[in-house]
This record gives sequence, structure tokens and C-alpha cells, in this order.
Amino acid sequence: MSYLSQPHFHDEEAAHKWVESRLWPDGPECPRCGENKRVGKLKGKSTRIGVHKCYKCRKPFTVKIGTIFESSHIPLKKWLQAIFLISSSKKGISSNQLHRTLDITLKSAWFMSHRIREAMRSGSLTPMGGGGGIVEADETYIGQKKGKRIKRGGSNKFTVLTLVDRTGEARSFKIDRADMGTVIPIVRENIDQETTVMTDEATIYKALEVGFEGHETVVHSKGEYGRGEIHTNTVEGYFSIFKRGMKGVYQHCSEKHLHRYLAEYDFRYNNRVKLGIDDQQRADALLQGVKGKRLTYRTPDRGLNHDAKSQTQNL
Repeated sequence: MSYLSQPHFHDEEAAHKWVESRLWPDGPECPRCGENKRVGKLKGKSTRIGVHKCYKCRKPFTVKIGTIFESSHIPLKKWLQAIFLISSSKKGISSNQLHRTLDITLKSAWFMSHRIREAMRSGSLTPMGGGGGIVEADETYIGQKKGKRIKRGGSNKFTVLTLVDRTGEARSFKIDRADMGTVIPIVRENIDQETTVMTDEATIYKALEVGFEGHETVVHSKGEYGRGEIHTNTVEGYFSIFKRGMKGVYQHCSEKHLHRYLAEYDFRYNNRVKLGIDDQQRADALLQGVKGKRLTYRTPDRGLNHDAKSQTQNL
């Protein structure tokens, strides 16, 4: 039996039980006051699936409250299908494809995709590398800034900095410009000092010669792409998947949403088969990220509104 034939993908009650078992391993917990003892099923007063009541704050709740699922009218079983499809597609899956596959509107599919990408954002501050490990750093350019003509070079494109630990983890950042003042602080904040950093010959990385166990470079301008273990081929491989997905699947990305697309590709890279993580485990890992993250729909001219208290963002 294939994984997609599991009951939680096709039955709404089974979907709620599946999510509850993963987000509430110790039983139902009130998202408002944190109570997990004086909690029970709400009976006779609601026909909604999975409704519980907290007898401390006297409020009803479901497992969707405080997650990316909150206030969504899309069945939870379709959310789980979308999570599996996005997490198992190496280069991503377009909103048009989700719209056709899940039989929901295109607008809903687009909004659902961004909520799922928000759940993929880890925000990890644990230093990469360490113990004599190797981390590669490189920058790339993608897309086109609004109002800018296409021309050679990266001045009219969005700039992305990516760090890749050869043991598995990748972290990508949307940056304003690729200069020493922008790149070096990010590298130092995210990489352990007991690490050898591999870069190309760009002058912005010269400051890395101090503060790390080592700094090795390859000179791409002279046709050099590796000297034994000294290379940046790992991060270049990450960029190849990222760019093929962005150009071939998503085709267009506005600047204000780029950080979520980067989170998507980082998540799949950090939970890939080579690290012993299959599609089911990757989807389960993504499900763990839905708590405490919400996106509410707003018209583009209102921009992003960050509310630290509710951890809610507006699209």
C-alpha cells in the first residue's frame, strides 16, 4: 500500500487524529492557556471535527489553532496532501499544479503554498561546522528587481548567499548586496570558528582568513574548480537545484517572498534521502514546523506586518 493511500489523506477525522498525535504527543493542550489536564472533547454543542474544550479558560479549540491551518476552510486532509507533495518534490510544485491536484482555487493553492513554506523556516542559530568540519559559502543572483531592465551582471537581480555544511545542512539568505560588510557578519554568525571555510576568489571573503580554522579558495576565473577537497561544488550543486526549480517550476518570485522559497529549498536539502530521510519522514518533519506560525492574507499594497505576540504575518 502506497503512503498516499493512508487514511489521513482521505478522511477528515483521520487527518485530525494524525495531526493531533504529532503536535500533541502528550494529549490535547489548550493553545490559549497551555492547560493539558482539564481538557476534554466538546460533545453535543458542535458538529466540527476535533473540537476540544479547556475547562480552565472555558474556551473550545482544535489542533489547528496557533498553526498555519488556523482559520482555513480547506479540509485538513488536503493540507496533509499538499504538505506531502511539496516536501517530496525535489524542485517544488507550482500553485497551478496544487490547484488542479487538490481541486481548490488557484488563490487558495498559492496561499496554502506560502503557509507551508513558512512552516519550513527553521530559524536555527546553532553554528554550522565545528570540529574541523568544512562549510562552503557562495552567492548567486536570481530573478529581476521591479523596474529594472535585464542586463549582464547581478545589479538588476536579487542576491542570495548560501552556506552549505558538507555534513548536510544548508542555510540561505536573501541579502541586499554581495559586499564584505553584508556577507562577512552573516558568515561569522552562522559558522563555528573551528571550521574550514571554502569560497571562490571573490575579494569579499578575504576577511575569513582570520577567525576560522582555515580558509581555502578556488579560482574560478582561471578555470579552477577543485584541488582535492578544496572546492565549492557542494554549494554550486545546491544552486543548480534551486535555480532549476525557481525558473522551471515557479518561474517568477517577488522580492518580498524570496525568503520563503529559500526556506523551502533549504528544508528539502536538509531533509534529503542522502541523510537517511525518506518522503514520509520529511513530511512529518514539516508538520512539526506548523506550530506558532501563521500567515494572514492581505492585499500586496499593505506589505508585510509582523506581529511578534501572535507570530502572525500578512502576505
